[in-house]
Amino acid sequence: MKKLLSLLAIVGIVLASNCSRIPENNDPIIGIWENVEVKAIGQSQKQTVLQEWTFNDAYLGRYNHLLNAQQTIKTDFKWTEEDGVYTISYPGTDLPDHIVSMERSANGEVLKDQQGQIIAVRNL
Repeated sequence: MKKLLSLLAIVGIVLASNCSRIPENNDPIIGIWENVEVKAIGQSQKQTVLQEWTFNDAYLGRYNHLLNAQQTIKTDFKWTEEDGVYTISYPGTDLPDHIVSMERSANGEVLKDQQGQIIAVRNL
């Protein structure tokens, strides 16, 4: 009798674990977005700043900030979407949240902040 109850319990656990499905996330923001700035810091010197956001389908991602090809920040972020407005937050850091919207332009897809400034472009 104990074997039968144990078998039924195992079957019940397997069936219950197979019933839960993770919903598929096909949000158009998923992918890699970049912002590259080249600044003159002297007569012949330039400074290159690369920011890269990698959005995944689990509402998480990775943010990288490189200064002259040297990594200065590497952190995870989480993101949410509500009515076409995305909020990117960086838990455990001093980085401020980014509130952006995605737009299609002649240059491709861009992320713009609330003031209309381009924050990043999609990396194809």
